[in-house]
Amino acid sequence: MAHEYEEIPTLVKRANDLFLQRFNYNASVVVCSPGRVNLIGDHVDYNGGYVLPMGIPLATVIVGSLNKLSVCRIETDSKIEGIDLPKYVEFSIPSKTKAVEPGSPKWANYVKGVVAGFHESIKDGFDCVIVSSIPVGAGLSSSAAIEVATYTLLEELLGSPSTNLTGKALACQKAEHVFAGCPCGIMDQFVCTFATSGFAYLLNCKTMEGRHIPLDDPSVSILIINSGVKHELSGSEYPLRRAQCERAASTLGAALLCDNSSQRVIENKEKLDDDVYRRALHVVNETEYTLEFVEFLKEKNYVEAGQRMKKSHKSLSDLYNVSCLEMDTIVDIASKTSGIFGARMTGGGFGGCVVALAETEKALSAIEIIRNECKSQNISPTLYICKPCEGSRRLN
Repeated sequence: MAHEYEEIPTLVKRANDLFLQRFNYNASVVVCSPGRVNLIGDHVDYNGGYVLPMGIPLATVIVGSLNKLSVCRIETDSKIEGIDLPKYVEFSIPSKTKAVEPGSPKWANYVKGVVAGFHESIKDGFDCVIVSSIPVGAGLSSSAAIEVATYTLLEELLGSPSTNLTGKALACQKAEHVFAGCPCGIMDQFVCTFATSGFAYLLNCKTMEGRHIPLDDPSVSILIINSGVKHELSGSEYPLRRAQCERAASTLGAALLCDNSSQRVIENKEKLDDDVYRRALHVVNETEYTLEFVEFLKEKNYVEAGQRMKKSHKSLSDLYNVSCLEMDTIVDIASKTSGIFGARMTGGGFGGCVVALAETEKALSAIEIIRNECKSQNISPTLYICKPCEGSRRLN
């Protein structure tokens, strides 16, 4: 069977119970933000390419209230896997004389960064509790979900909804850059903000314009296969890849690497060192695969859509070198399983998750085959069946 993740009502109850336990009164506002899985288009968002993520039912829920103090008091749940201690933190609201500063624990920096960059002055402190069903470090945007949910909480508490959703997503991205120290692209915060039930979200990362692509055919489902693996290499390799892409773009005389075609990259191979060339070739190929995938999705040509996923994974593994043995093994097993059109690694790489396009009626049997085959390779994945879900929102 597919893994049973906590439904949002269960998360809300857990958060409300913890809020009452910590603060001795009931929260007034409940918000949530989905995690996301990227169907295709990885490591192109910071290069100005196209990505195709969707919201997933694994989510972060925040309950909160204004506390009429000048302090933000935040509690999280120890069930959030891999999070660093302590689970409670408080800090002063920003003022003319004192800014909010990043610090320890690290997870609180996602909240602090959003508080510091909110579009309106925050005059009162607030109490909140954060709980989540999104596994940390799996490439499903657990951090962006916290950021966007926090921003949504502040909108509701202060009665100040953002009139500019792009600005909201960018403010959350800035929180991750400045307070968490991660130079992420724009995809994660955008999809947490703009996701819609029944649709994937095609985002042009250069123009920051997006459109919703229908993904509501009941005959197909999305499988997320969490490898449970996370190699430490990911932290140092991500900024290195970004630097290599910037070097390639500069050599090719373009502001962004995705401004080039694959033909132009190939024609200028001699001007690029080997690693930089392979990174550039992945980026331009991946953008083409993404746009082709979208067209095949519209045509319900899932066989060809699956082939683009396979090509994408091969490029990520062989050219961008962000896969690993476990991910390659899972993709190989899934791609050979009846009922699976195609599979690929998703996210930053070096572990995390594989995403697969599956026939709905064969999805459960495919899950059992994949799980058993992985077990024979000493891999113990967690598998989810997902449909595209709504973005950040207030809950009743």
